[in-house]
Amino acid sequence: MLPPEPVLSLDHADIYQGKKLVLGNVSFQINKGDFVYVIGRTGSGKSSMLKTLYADLWLQTGKGHVAGYALNALTPRDIPQLRRKIGIVFQDFQLFFDRSVEDNLKFVLKATGWTNKADMDRRIAEVLTQVGLDTAQQKMPHQLSGGEQQRVVIARSLLNHPQIIIADEPTGNLDPAVADQIMKVFQAINTGGTAIFMATHNYELIHKYPGRVLRCQDGQVVELRG
Repeated sequence: MLPPEPVLSLDHADIYQGKKLVLGNVSFQINKGDFVYVIGRTGSGKSSMLKTLYADLWLQTGKGHVAGYALNALTPRDIPQLRRKIGIVFQDFQLFFDRSVEDNLKFVLKATGWTNKADMDRRIAEVLTQVGLDTAQQKMPHQLSGGEQQRVVIARSLLNHPQIIIADEPTGNLDPAVADQIMKVFQAINTGGTAIFMATHNYELIHKYPGRVLRCQDGQVVELRG
C-alpha cells in the first residue's frame, strides 16, 4: 500500500520575516484529512510560517509543497493557482463591509475564474449551508455577529473545494462559546476529508478537539507527542 500523498510538506525549510530567520530547518508533512495545530508564543514564527505556505512570504531555503505546488520553485503567476487549491481563514475576517455576504463570496469566485452565474449561485448556497448560514446571503457583514462573520470567512475558504484550509488564530477574536461553535464547523469540514492546519493560542480547544500539535519555540518547529 502506497503511503499517503501529503497535501502540505516542508523539508529542511528556513522561514524568514524579511531578512530575519525566524524558524530554521523545518520539516513536517500534513496528509489528506489531518487536523494539525501549530502553537507558540507571539513572535515565535507561526504567522510567518503560515504566510510562507500560502506564498505571502517566499520560501528562500529548503523545500516545500502545498496542494501540488513547489513553494521553492513558485513564480508570481503560480500564486493565484496555488491559492485556489487552499483555503485561508484569517483572524480579522477581511470581508468587504460595503457589500452583502453573497457579493463577498461572488467576488472571490469571479477572481478565481468562475463565470457561470448559476454555478456561482449554487456554490455560494452550498458553502453557506455548510457553515450554518443558509439564510444570510443578502445580509451585510455589519448585520452579523463576530461568530457569523467568521463563518462567512470559512465559507469563503471553501468555495474552490480546497485540499487544505490554513487558519491563523480563527477563534482569537471570539468568546469561548462562539469559538466552540466555530471549532465544530472546522471539525465537520475535516471529517469530510479536508485537511486543517490551524495556528492557535487556545489550549482549551486543543484539549477539547484533539489533533496533531506542532510547537514553534526557540526558532524550531517540533511535533508534540500526546
